[in-house]
Amino acid sequence: MNGKQKFYFYLALVQVILVMVFLLTINGLVGFVTAQETNFDYYNSPTTAILAISAAIAISISGLAAAHVIKTVGTAAISAISEREGAFGKVVVIVALGEAIAIYGLIIAILLVFNIPAPP
Repeated sequence: MNGKQKFYFYLALVQVILVMVFLLTINGLVGFVTAQETNFDYYNSPTTAILAISAAIAISISGLAAAHVIKTVGTAAISAISEREGAFGKVVVIVALGEAIAIYGLIIAILLVFNIPAPP
């Protein structure tokens, strides 16, 4: 597997993990745990801890992935701009797409954090 295929594989893997963490923690675990008990204390349940840990994982993995993308693409971008100055617009778009990975992780983390209940 060459570098480009490896990058796309890791990118797809991070996105699949983020989606699975988001879907499993909010809908799956809350529905599973509330179906087990009738007097369920949601504020002190493991689900709240799992939501917090999932938010931390989402932001950290997406941040690391974005850093790797920007490191790789930024090096190539500097080379491309030094050879041909007309490529600046295309390079900026590609670097911005790499930064979007971190923004996706931030959005997922915000959604997870807002689903953590506050005790009354």
